[in-house]
Amino acid sequence: MSMTNAEKTKKLRKDVAPFAKSETKKSVVQMINTIIPLLIFWGMGYTFANTNPWISVFCAVIASGFVVRTFIIFHDCTHGSFFKSKKANDWVGNLTGILTSFPYAKWRREHLIHHATSGNLDKRGIGDIDMLTTDEYLALSKTKRFFYRLYRNPLVMFGLGPLYLVLVLNRFNRKDAKKKERFNTYFTNIVVALIITALIIVFGWKAVLLVHGVTMFIAGALGIWLFYIQHTYEDSYFEYDPEWDYVKAAVEGSSFYKLPKVLQWITGNIGYHHVHHLAPRVPNYYLEAAHNSVPPLQKATTITIKTSLESVRYKLYDPEKKKFVTFKEVEKFYVGKVVES
Repeated sequence: MSMTNAEKTKKLRKDVAPFAKSETKKSVVQMINTIIPLLIFWGMGYTFANTNPWISVFCAVIASGFVVRTFIIFHDCTHGSFFKSKKANDWVGNLTGILTSFPYAKWRREHLIHHATSGNLDKRGIGDIDMLTTDEYLALSKTKRFFYRLYRNPLVMFGLGPLYLVLVLNRFNRKDAKKKERFNTYFTNIVVALIITALIIVFGWKAVLLVHGVTMFIAGALGIWLFYIQHTYEDSYFEYDPEWDYVKAAVEGSSFYKLPKVLQWITGNIGYHHVHHLAPRVPNYYLEAAHNSVPPLQKATTITIKTSLESVRYKLYDPEKKKFVTFKEVEKFYVGKVVES
């Protein structure tokens, strides 16, 4: 007798549960092989900044990969999955937040909301990349459509996006933030500002732009790309609230981004995003094992570097066809629905 959907969901969560445990030794080793190389490459970058800028830029590029990996540690801490102790997660989360320029409390709350609402068309807006449905887009004025097109342009999203993320979005609290969250953001901002000021005093502002500027720009672009590709592919899962299902949103609405081993290591296995959304308490170093051990998870949409590039074309979601579409498709097939303003 075949299982019901509820029984399948219960079994799936039960099968993944053994991987939702942190191991202090693995977490400490990951901190050592991530944060120490990051500091070394930053140090080398500043050492050569005023004598051999090309070596400095090379070090900054390598450092950007370790910033992404450091962010994954930060990310696990926000889920309480990197250490068993909440205090340890909070301490390491704040440390890695300073290194990556992310306020820990602010990002944790917004990201947990993202997990609770991912794929829900009625609850978009917090922790997501802005995305409109076809009807919403066609109901906009021409001016607003222009700005939405601009926002979804790859040059803006992955070019200006990192600057906006680091310099603006991460520096200010949301209006509904509570006092503890606000002070954590202020604390992060002050510490980051003091570090940058000290680096400018010691090495000069040009060196800081060359090393920290290049590092954070590349890391920011990679981070936005990873977040984008994990939920933006043709048959990704989106539903309105009455039909929305958490497990379907996790397994069908989050991709398996199959990367070469080096990139998989640098990105802390976050390509197994379907596993992470199903069970956020699984630390990054167990995501692959969970995927390989639970057959239903292997049915998630698999994306490679080559096929992921196609997702840049997808701008709008069509709830009726249940897939992403391009602006060109909207102009061709939805022209009769346009609401002129």
